[in-house]
Amino acid sequence: MLSIGALANIKHTLQKELFLAAGERLLSVVTVVKKKDKKPCYLCVVTTAPPVPVITLVLVKQSEQRESDEYKRKRSWQLDEIKSVDGRNEQFETHEFDLQLEKLYKWYALNLHERQNFLAVLNRQIQKSVRGQRAEFRNVPAAWLSEKSPEKVALGRAAQKTQHIDDDEEDEEEEAQEFTALTDKEANELGKLFSECDFAIKDAEQFIEQLSRELHDLDGANIQSVLASEQKVLKMMEHIDNAISEADKFETRLDSYEDILGHVKETMEKIGGKNAMIEIANNNNIKLMKELNKVISQLDLPHSQQQALDEPDLKTANGRRAAIAAAQCLQQAMNSDIDPALLRLEAVQDQRKRFEKWKQKFSATVSRFMNNLFIHLGNEIGDMPVTSTELTLPNHSNVHRELTPYTELMHWTKAMDRKTYDGLMRVYTASLSKIYDRDVRNFFNLAKMQVSEKLRSSREDLDMSTSSRKSAVSTIPYGTLGINRDQWGPGVESADRIRFDALLEKVLAELEPIALQEQLFCINFFQMDVISPTTKNTQTTLEMEKAVDMSQSAVLGAAISPSAEGVPQKRIDRQINEDVRKLMMGLFGCLEPELVSFIQSFERVDSFYSLYVLVRLTQHVMSAQDTHSFLSMTFASALVQVKRNFDRFMQQQLQSIREAKLHKRSKAILPYVENFENFAQTAEGIFRKSDRRTDMEKWYLQLVNAIFEGIHLHSQEHPKTPSQVVRMENYHHMYALLAQLKVPGLDALKKEAKSRYNEALKAYVTQYFGRPLEKLNLFFEGVQQKVAQGVKETEISYQMAFSKQELRKVIAQYPAREVKKGLENLYKKVEKHLSEEENLLQVVWHAMQEEFIAQYNYLEERIQKCYAGAMINLEFNIQDILAFFSDIARSH
Repeated sequence: MLSIGALANIKHTLQKELFLAAGERLLSVVTVVKKKDKKPCYLCVVTTAPPVPVITLVLVKQSEQRESDEYKRKRSWQLDEIKSVDGRNEQFETHEFDLQLEKLYKWYALNLHERQNFLAVLNRQIQKSVRGQRAEFRNVPAAWLSEKSPEKVALGRAAQKTQHIDDDEEDEEEEAQEFTALTDKEANELGKLFSECDFAIKDAEQFIEQLSRELHDLDGANIQSVLASEQKVLKMMEHIDNAISEADKFETRLDSYEDILGHVKETMEKIGGKNAMIEIANNNNIKLMKELNKVISQLDLPHSQQQALDEPDLKTANGRRAAIAAAQCLQQAMNSDIDPALLRLEAVQDQRKRFEKWKQKFSATVSRFMNNLFIHLGNEIGDMPVTSTELTLPNHSNVHRELTPYTELMHWTKAMDRKTYDGLMRVYTASLSKIYDRDVRNFFNLAKMQVSEKLRSSREDLDMSTSSRKSAVSTIPYGTLGINRDQWGPGVESADRIRFDALLEKVLAELEPIALQEQLFCINFFQMDVISPTTKNTQTTLEMEKAVDMSQSAVLGAAISPSAEGVPQKRIDRQINEDVRKLMMGLFGCLEPELVSFIQSFERVDSFYSLYVLVRLTQHVMSAQDTHSFLSMTFASALVQVKRNFDRFMQQQLQSIREAKLHKRSKAILPYVENFENFAQTAEGIFRKSDRRTDMEKWYLQLVNAIFEGIHLHSQEHPKTPSQVVRMENYHHMYALLAQLKVPGLDALKKEAKSRYNEALKAYVTQYFGRPLEKLNLFFEGVQQKVAQGVKETEISYQMAFSKQELRKVIAQYPAREVKKGLENLYKKVEKHLSEEENLLQVVWHAMQEEFIAQYNYLEERIQKCYAGAMINLEFNIQDILAFFSDIARSH
């Protein structure tokens, strides 16, 4: 808690730094905080200088900068803005108090004496300065609010000196407030007095005596003057009495006037009230008239339109226009926005009953007419013979042209009578579906006959002939990788496949415009792009009273349940697409089965057709503008089936590689290696620029890996060709094929094929070339063993078994003629092992030449190191070796 000295210091500081410059004087201050943990601020009671002092309540805060002690005004209030002061508790130890200004301020005083002084000074200044309603002081001790300063009682001896100073300042303040300035006349008289009494400065007592004598003389003069004017005073008192009596008369007359004016005021108030009621009634009548006119205009249906609804003429253009206009007016009237309270009017209910009768009668007429029209158009087109031999799907745009004038009638039926609308949609679907079923079946039958020249009679003949032909020759499908070609069933030429692909493209291209045209017509004709048209007041008359009674609950329900406008757009689009597909499925029910049957019938003839169909259908599905259309969904469904057939075909190829078996007459090139070349070239021609290429590349990886595994396995089982040759030729064949295909995904397998080919070549050369100079090699192996035992290479010739004579004897066994003869026999053996298809004879022969030269160089090096200077050499050199190999190759 702040001490008395600290409080006086704060008051002095605020007065000097803040209020003195503005000509104000600080009467009281209290140090307060809003919360105990915040920086303190100061509430000050401040007054301006006389003659008209203005007292305000000021909130002062110290600057937030650490190095600055500057004080700033934050808020100020006039005393009449204070509505109430709440001390919270009358106990002296209470620190809190509240001030009700424009809002409630809650303060916590850091010093109890400062709080007590502030509340007392604030109360005294409010009582003196505020003329109207004064602030209410609650929970403040009554002693603090008395005229006697409460601080004299509460402070104690230690603070008496400071308290006297504060009391003197308050007295000076009150005297300053009662001070009145001298007039000019008084100032002149006072100056004249002092000029006549110059001695007053030297002799004050003489000056006081002179003033006393003059004052005594003036008092006597005044008494004489009063006595002399007694008659005048009596006369003036008489005049005053007369004036008072006249004032009483005037006041009595004013009272009578006030009574008259009061009566007049009451009368005018009554007249004003009556006029207000008349104006309200008039306004109500005007509003009622407007509402009734609005209801009448909404429910009015001209006689001409009533007649058009009773007896509509839907066959002629003028009659249709009149009927449609009348129906739209009826719809507008029945959907008019009428207050639920007005629906209780008997006239409104009668009119709506008539609307309901007209609606039912007109709806029945429209239903009957459109039903007959749908059936007639379906029968008329269905009876027309199909004689065209061209692969085209008939266009029924003439049916659409016939029905287009009745589009608005169908829209009206959907909005006003959903049951009739659904019935008409079923009739249209039943009538047109027979036509489209016939056209689609004939279209696909004609397409099947055009694909195969041998099987043109019918779809059944195609299936039966295909199966009988395959079973009579072979049950193995054409193009199976793991089977020799002579065991395949009858195949299909490349031209037939290209013709099938072109015909498939034409079939798909013919289907698209017909299906899309019919879909667009149905969406427009049946208004399928709108889920539920607005039908606010299309209830029957029997439902009116119930609807009115439930109007309040309906309003509450609308706030809880989502409205039609609140449905997400994606959900609306999904519902529309589903309805359109359902209708198109009814019209083109046989389209997907016929398309799948058309594709499968030719896949049974040649499994490669599944590759063409997969690519072609994918192009049409990916290029579709409306991916949710019926045709796109149909193609997508067929594409799923085609993809399954494609995967089944590729799985069969993979399985045939794994189950492949070799026969006694099998070639060195394995069947699946030989067949894979034709298979890959065909697949690349189909998938080269297709979006489905990734699917083919995945199967490539599986097939090539299976081929590599099969080569390794079957090379051990080959009946007459060495396994090294089988692996070498097959891996070489696969490497050449993969390099030719240039498929990025097979680069790693291409490198693996080359690596396996080189390994097989090296193994074959090592095994079958061997060491033509075998005894020489054995001789020097013995030399190497002696060297390993510690004998120096230069001393080898002193060993009996490895002397120079022994070396010459061994060399003599390998004359050049015998060496060449041995190489000729080796060439014949290699030529017998290798196949002509791969043409690897020269490659293998060159590898053997390199191996022979390497062995020759090794022997020469050993001779030069161990028998240096002995003039011992082989009977042939490298040039002779090259000549031997070259002559043998040319001779064969």
